[in-house]
Amino acid sequence: MYKYFLVTFFLLCIAGFGKANVQNLPVARDSTIKRWVYKPRIVRDSAFLARQKFVTDSIMTHTWILPDSLINKHMLIDSIVKANVFEKLDLNAWFKKYSKLKKISRFRTGNPLHKGQTWVLGFIVLLLVVFAVLRISFSKQLQSIVQSFYSNRGLNNLNKEDNVFSSWPFLFLFIQFGFTIGMFFYLVAQYYQLAYVHQGFRFFVSVSILIVVLYAMKILLLRVLGHLFNIQKPIHEYISILYLSYFNISLIFIPLVVAFALSPMKYGIYYIVISFILLAVIFTFQFIRAGINILSHYRFSKFYLFMYFCALEICPILILIKAVGLEL
Repeated sequence: MYKYFLVTFFLLCIAGFGKANVQNLPVARDSTIKRWVYKPRIVRDSAFLARQKFVTDSIMTHTWILPDSLINKHMLIDSIVKANVFEKLDLNAWFKKYSKLKKISRFRTGNPLHKGQTWVLGFIVLLLVVFAVLRISFSKQLQSIVQSFYSNRGLNNLNKEDNVFSSWPFLFLFIQFGFTIGMFFYLVAQYYQLAYVHQGFRFFVSVSILIVVLYAMKILLLRVLGHLFNIQKPIHEYISILYLSYFNISLIFIPLVVAFALSPMKYGIYYIVISFILLAVIFTFQFIRAGINILSHYRFSKFYLFMYFCALEICPILILIKAVGLEL
């Protein structure tokens, strides 16, 4: 037993001694020595340094450094202030500049609809009421006016009555003619967005009174010319034709004005064209009728007829157009 123990202890001692000898073995070293290599120093002359400085300056100038002309703190500050500061609290300029940055929602978007004035609707109702009262109260006179405009016999019967054009029905119809045409001129001015339209009712009343005054002065001037040149009868017949033309224009323009006022503004050009066609037809018919009934019995100088046509027919229309602000 002791022999085995001694043999085992002896073998372990031999193994530990051998391991210790293995760890203490010397390591073989490289016998070669590393040598440092020194490169010769390159001498840079003044031409090389100048070229290097030129290239460096050109690269820096074209990349991130401003030119010498722009390196001015006052110029930079002025440009920054000009781009970001608004004088006198100009909110309109601020909104114009930064409104593009505002996000526009795709919902609840659209163009606002143009709405007419409330008083225009009230005037149309009043115009229809006045016409209804005239139609009920003076039905015979209105019927004779319409018939006399198309019939020479009716015109002759109307001329025989001396006081017919100074009666109340004709006075009301003449005022209705002025305010109906005045409303039409107001709607035309509103369609073309003229400067005086913002006055509203005041502008409409001014134009209507101007129409009544101009055509009343025209009738008065014709009567004065008739007395001066002793041609009362042809002048009286011509004034009768003018009255009939004005009254029929008033009756025809009532539905046109109602449709113009109640329709969208984009259809205004159609009503304007229709009105010009109606006026051209009525005035052409008026001149042809006056020429047949008056000039066939009375001889007048062509020069005087031309002067009358320019002064009393075209001039009032041009004055109205100029007063409203329309451009021909």
